[in-house]
Amino acid sequence: MNAALHRGAHTSVAVPPALSGHGILHLGLGSFHRAHQAVYTAAALRASGGDWGIIGVASRSRRIVDALHAQDHLYSVATISPEGTALDVPGVHTDSYVAADDPGRVVADLADRRVRIATLTVTENGYSYSPSTQRLDLTDPIVAADLRGGDPRSTIGQLARGLQRRAQAGAEPIAILSCDNLLSNGTHTEKLVRAFLQELPDTEGADALRFLDGAVTFPSSMVDRIVPATTPDLVERVNTLLGVRDDIPVPAEPFTMWAIEDRFAGGRPAWEAGGAVFTDEVGSYELLKVRLLNGTHSLIAYLGALRGAATIPDAIAQREIEAAAAAVLRREYEPSVVAPAGIDIAQYERDLFSRWGNSALGHRTSQVGSDGSVKLGQRIPGPVAHAFDGGEFPHLIALTVAAYLACIAPPAGFDPGPHAAAMTDPARERLTAVPARTGRDLAARAIVDLHLFGEDLADRTVFVDRVGDLVDTIVQRGVDSAIAESLAASGTLAPTTP
Repeated sequence: MNAALHRGAHTSVAVPPALSGHGILHLGLGSFHRAHQAVYTAAALRASGGDWGIIGVASRSRRIVDALHAQDHLYSVATISPEGTALDVPGVHTDSYVAADDPGRVVADLADRRVRIATLTVTENGYSYSPSTQRLDLTDPIVAADLRGGDPRSTIGQLARGLQRRAQAGAEPIAILSCDNLLSNGTHTEKLVRAFLQELPDTEGADALRFLDGAVTFPSSMVDRIVPATTPDLVERVNTLLGVRDDIPVPAEPFTMWAIEDRFAGGRPAWEAGGAVFTDEVGSYELLKVRLLNGTHSLIAYLGALRGAATIPDAIAQREIEAAAAAVLRREYEPSVVAPAGIDIAQYERDLFSRWGNSALGHRTSQVGSDGSVKLGQRIPGPVAHAFDGGEFPHLIALTVAAYLACIAPPAGFDPGPHAAAMTDPARERLTAVPARTGRDLAARAIVDLHLFGEDLADRTVFVDRVGDLVDTIVQRGVDSAIAESLAASGTLAPTTP
């Protein structure tokens, strides 16, 4: 039997903080939360104390929850760089469970007066909204069922029903803090929760809306840390370093950032002790990350997968992909952002290439490339519009979309390789439901018919056509030819009528 991790075990890691109760409910008990918000909370508790322990809620899988219970809710975070591996044990979770197994408890915990913050890392796909309209997707059968009553199963339904119960109980104020890669994620989450409550009969939703207006805040935040999937090799390496069995260590890069609006109706931990930045410029931090980091990251992942690279470091080490990444970053994403105060954008970009090249971390292209239909909708429409408005054509962003389509919905007879095949995407079935005769057919289906990236992009015919032509180039002449074409064209002016 594996030995459980215990506080005070003889290791070289930081001692977990003392816990005096829980004040945070976290939805989305994945690796990112455990290597990011949990680490910041541990630093806050070590510095200032407080009853800010976290109840962690996994969406569906029991694997992490079962392991946490077996290990007294302790696990290690392995910070990995070419120089070596450093370990930390946050030790901030007081309990955990699976929402799918006990959806009623999510509502009850959100109504618990001891809980003053609910944090979310449920991915962009977990907000039950239409990317094309940015509105709550009332056609989603889970959302529709949540509106009819019973224990809610969508994240937005759980938040709305929890606030409804909290209003009925007359509980203390609460903050709902999204930590997902959504632009203006606090405002976006509030809009979706309001939309849910507004769909309820007046007798059900009115009190909750009044409570929301007076006692609930939705601060926006930007989170940044590369957290790859845990591998068996990492588990063995960590256990050797730790000297005790940990079945769920989390790997992470040394870089970490958290920018947050300081709007917490019921108070908050001293997250600044861990380096969090409280700022009114969260929107600028968001655009910096979502476009420069995430947008370029997507291109590296799709080109890398098509060229046979299993990891992001393997991909960025290839000269052609590095050139494409530098071009999309500096020519097409950077002009669309304004750096927040204190950020040296040139240094930020140098740090990005260093982070992507962290060969010790081994972030997989298949992981970064998954769920592109949701991710790219947050990353590319604004920079595309900015380029056209300035008389430029975003050739490398067009290549990003073409490479995404070649990976997720490869035309008949084209094999994108095992790393592309391993990517998951909620739009894959819709994209492949109708066989595409040409790249332009596939691009039109994705951008115009399905509106995967919003309505504005669907109206830019010249962009849609260019994406389709690049898909054909990838299929017929190879991804290297598509990269070369895009790089050669990246300095030219766009047609006058997009």
